[in-house]
Amino acid sequence: MKTKSYSPTPHNLRRLAAALQRGELVAIPTETVYGLAAHALDARACGKIFKAKGRPTNDPLIVHVLDLAHAEMLADFNEPARKLARRFWPGPLTIVLPRKSCVPDIVTAGRDTVAIRSPSHPLTRRLLRVARIPLAAPSANLFGYISPTSAAHVLDGLDGEISAVLDGGSCTIGVESTIVDLTDPKRPRILRPGAITAQELQRILRTKVSERSIRAKGAEKNTGLIAPGMLSQHYSPRTPLIIKAGWSTAQLPEVAQIFLRKPAGRFARNVFWLSQRGALTEVARNLYRVLREADHAGYRQIWIEALPDGSGGLATAINDRVRRAAAKRQRGVP
Repeated sequence: MKTKSYSPTPHNLRRLAAALQRGELVAIPTETVYGLAAHALDARACGKIFKAKGRPTNDPLIVHVLDLAHAEMLADFNEPARKLARRFWPGPLTIVLPRKSCVPDIVTAGRDTVAIRSPSHPLTRRLLRVARIPLAAPSANLFGYISPTSAAHVLDGLDGEISAVLDGGSCTIGVESTIVDLTDPKRPRILRPGAITAQELQRILRTKVSERSIRAKGAEKNTGLIAPGMLSQHYSPRTPLIIKAGWSTAQLPEVAQIFLRKPAGRFARNVFWLSQRGALTEVARNLYRVLREADHAGYRQIWIEALPDGSGGLATAINDRVRRAAAKRQRGVP
C-alpha cells in the first residue's frame, strides 16, 4: 500500500471523512503538528494508530473535537475547564478530564481520564464537520521521532503504513499543544508546555497553575500515562543531538550546528538557524523542520542552541522539546 496525499478539495474531504468513518487512518494537519487520526470511538481503528507508529499502548491519545458541545459528550467538564475551552478553543490547548464511558480504554491507556482539544486548523475543522465523529490523533510519525509539520514529513516516516494524508501545508505553531490537567479543578497543572502559557491560563482561572516536572515521577513505568508527551526522551533525531551554549560557528564539518537566529557573516553548509532574528514564534515553527533537515544530512552529531532557562512563555515549550529530543544522547557527553 502506498500512502496517497490529498489536496483539500470538498470531494477529497468527503472521501477522507468516509475513510475515517470506516476505521481507516488519515494523517491530518493541525496548527501544532500533523496528527495521525482515527475514529476516536472505534477501538479497532485506534489500535491501528499504535501499530502504524510503533507506539506503546500505555501512552494515551488526544481526542480532537469540533467544539465544547462535542467535547462534553466525551468528558465530564467542570466550570474551570469550560472557561478555558471558551477562551482558548479552537486552539492549541488540551484539557485532561474524567472520561465518559463511550471513550475506549485504548484511547486513554486504561485510565479514567481523557485528553481532549478542539484544533483551529481550518481543514481539520472542515473534516470534523463532514465526518461528524471525534478523532483520536497523536503526531503522525514513528514513535519517538521528530514530529511532522508538513505532509512530506508524514510520508517520510509513514508512507505505506497508512492510507492517506490530507495536505494542509506547513503547521503554523510547530510544537504540540499545551496539556492542562483539570481533573481536580482546584489544582490545575500543566503536564506539557505549549504555545498557551501558564500565565495565560492563570489569568482565566484566577488561580495558580502548577507546571509539572518534564520527567514526571513514574511516567515511564508500564502503567497508563495521564497524558502524551511525558516521556523524558521524545521528538528525537537519529543523529546524536547535543545541547550547546555560547559558541560561534565552529569549523567542524562533521557536526550540524543549529542556532536560534541566523549567524552574522559567512558560514559553512553545516550551519542551520531557526529564525532570522530569534523570534520565538519562528523558532517554534521551524524547530522540527530544521531538526529533520540536519538529521537527514548525514552529520556525526547535531549541536543545538537552547534558550536561557527561565525565559518563560513559548520558550518553556521550545526548551522542553529540545531537552527531550537530546535526552537519549545527553548522558555521558563531555
